[in-house]
Amino acid sequence: MPETPDTKLIKDGCKTIALELMDLNPAIARLDDQETREALFEASYELTKQLEVIKKRTIKLERRDDAGADTSTEV
Repeated sequence: MPETPDTKLIKDGCKTIALELMDLNPAIARLDDQETREALFEASYELTKQLEVIKKRTIKLERRDDAGADTSTEV
């Protein structure tokens, strides 16, 4: 399956969210409470990991469907 509007939307959305999470890191680092900083960094890391799962599964779907497609030129 080539990239579709839906798979593109999913991958682009994951990228956008990941970039926004990266922008939070400097603000998190400036917080006065170490326990809160650690919890927020851990949560941000976990979110990033889950975004990667979503993106990789989407790419795997595209590749799986491509591998099963009949690309032969024979009649």
